[in-house]
Amino acid sequence: MPSPYRPEVICLGETMAQLTPADDAGLEHSREIRLAVAGAESTVAQYLADLGHRTAWASRVGDDPFGRRIVTAVADRGVDVAHVSVDRDAPTGVYFKDPAPDGTTRVHYYRRGSAASRMTAADAERIALDGVRLLHLTGITPALSEGCADAVRVLAERAAAHDTPLSFDVNYRPALWSSREKAAQALLDLARRADIVFVGRDEGEALWGTATADDLHEHLAPRGTLVVKDGPVGATVFAPGVREFVAAPAVEVVEAVGAGDAFAAGYVGGLLAGAAQRDRLALGHRLAGRTLRSVEDYVPATDITLSEERG
Repeated sequence: MPSPYRPEVICLGETMAQLTPADDAGLEHSREIRLAVAGAESTVAQYLADLGHRTAWASRVGDDPFGRRIVTAVADRGVDVAHVSVDRDAPTGVYFKDPAPDGTTRVHYYRRGSAASRMTAADAERIALDGVRLLHLTGITPALSEGCADAVRVLAERAAAHDTPLSFDVNYRPALWSSREKAAQALLDLARRADIVFVGRDEGEALWGTATADDLHEHLAPRGTLVVKDGPVGATVFAPGVREFVAAPAVEVVEAVGAGDAFAAGYVGGLLAGAAQRDRLALGHRLAGRTLRSVEDYVPATDITLSEERG
């Protein structure tokens, strides 16, 4: 279907049906399951739409109830879904959250052979970048399949050719990669192509053996901006002539899944609004805090504005 508007930001990546026990009993004993929508890139797109930015999400879904529910849910948040195609030969991916009594949550993914994992360079070629202010990708997508890796590579190359800034969240998921070494090289290559890079301090240590934010900055040698997230400690931004740290506000954590994507959306939203680096980081913390207080990856945030952050 035709796009209703020209988006400012395009996010490409998989979104899955998320199933979570309705109580704290865990999957083995719970009798009721909640169904939600979850995906790193679509989460960023939805939060950016909440902040008033025109966003689009690109992907594939299966011709099934989960796929239709996902597309409808994301579109209902004001995100353009014109670049989402339906694959009639593959299912929509699903995953289950399994909370434990000690407060931890295990996640069980069922995404092998999913519609999104069948994305190729052709999917990337169909995405119009004219007038787009930012392209957002994550390290999850290239780990799904060779075709997905090709799609990410081609889209990154096209962004460079169009002078479209590239935002890249490392989002290292060890279970998706055949080896740490392969992930480290692939994610390093993508990070060095990007204009804005988001990475967790713990991810950097796992991938490249960098212990601190400054070590990460030295190792990645980014071409533009690097944002290093350090969980409840805070986040540090490195930009030309700038190194700034903003502490994370205290939050009663229900679950951490999705907080990094919310943070990235807050930072990007601040960037698009022309905010100072400190305000971008602070807005990222506020959106991340909203996700940390929920079992869902995305929690509507239409009540959050950048002006509140400056007040």
